[in-house]
Amino acid sequence: MKKVSILLIALFFGIAIKGFSQTPAPAPATDFFAGKWEISIFGTPQGDIKMVTELVRKDGKLTGELKDATDSSKPIIPITAIEEKTGEIEISFSASGYDLTLPLKKEDDDNLKGQLMNMFDAKAKRVK
Repeated sequence: MKKVSILLIALFFGIAIKGFSQTPAPAPATDFFAGKWEISIFGTPQGDIKMVTELVRKDGKLTGELKDATDSSKPIIPITAIEEKTGEIEISFSASGYDLTLPLKKEDDDNLKGQLMNMFDAKAKRVK
């Protein structure tokens, strides 16, 4: 009987320790926003703007930079922050002296849609 009690106590503590241990969160099956995107912003005072970005996950966060798709001699615009939500992404950057945030929502597997400053329509298309 004493051996059974010791065995049950050891089993109980083993289960308790296993129950309190932390396991890492599982990695997402697919990283939807990571990859190359062509972003178009329509109707700005400078006309329609087309940019390309490659979003890469580093240390659990998306990073990248914006490049002019039509003129490679223009300077690269660093992305200052990217906020992710389910099916949505907000890309923050500075351009022409303004801090801007571009919210985009998932339309399908290869397209995003949003508005810059609630004034200018924006679309993003995955580049394959």
